[in-house]
Amino acid sequence: MQKDHLKGIKIVYEDRDILVVDKPPKLLTMASNTEKERTAYHILTDYVRKGCAASRNRIFIVHRLDRDTSGIVIFAKNERAKNSLQQQWDQTEKKYLAVVYGSFPQKSGEITSYLAENAAHIVFSTRDRSIGKLSTTIYKTLKETKGFSLLEVDLATGRKNQIRVHFAEKGHPIVGDRKYGGRDAMHKRMALHAYSISFLHPWNGRRMILKTPVPAYFTELVGDFTL
Repeated sequence: MQKDHLKGIKIVYEDRDILVVDKPPKLLTMASNTEKERTAYHILTDYVRKGCAASRNRIFIVHRLDRDTSGIVIFAKNERAKNSLQQQWDQTEKKYLAVVYGSFPQKSGEITSYLAENAAHIVFSTRDRSIGKLSTTIYKTLKETKGFSLLEVDLATGRKNQIRVHFAEKGHPIVGDRKYGGRDAMHKRMALHAYSISFLHPWNGRRMILKTPVPAYFTELVGDFTL
């Protein structure tokens, strides 16, 4: 299978230990109860096996992105690399771009709360530390337009749906987020993209910084901008 035939997944970087890709929106990172094959994991496993089902080559999941979030994801090509990456994950820096409704009075800042998940798989902030996990989202406004703000987002923690929940609870949901932003049928996808990641390579320990192109959808929403 050629790199340009990966069903929308683009290879950002690959060596003997890691496979870094740009995941499109609406694609699961890994299987769920209802979807087994239409996942980045399944597509990339087929890629490293070169279409040979009997091959013992495989990939290992290091972290995930939500189905509707696009952007950079690291997979390991052996268990040693996976363990190394996960053990030093607190030294990994991830940057996102998000387009939200409205504008923040403070153009930069951080949002901190304890996040928990209910039986319906909805994540929410709580004051009960016994059920919630401390979560911090750092943001900076890059551009404001009529109705929208473009934000650069850093994650001090990496909880499920963290960015989406924090902005929605502040009254600035991400454009196209139908789960936490209410019904948003006007927009074709969620405007959240993991555009940059910096990490220590699992073999030589050198810091790598990898980036993905900004989706054209973001400029459709807020016009041209530079990072």
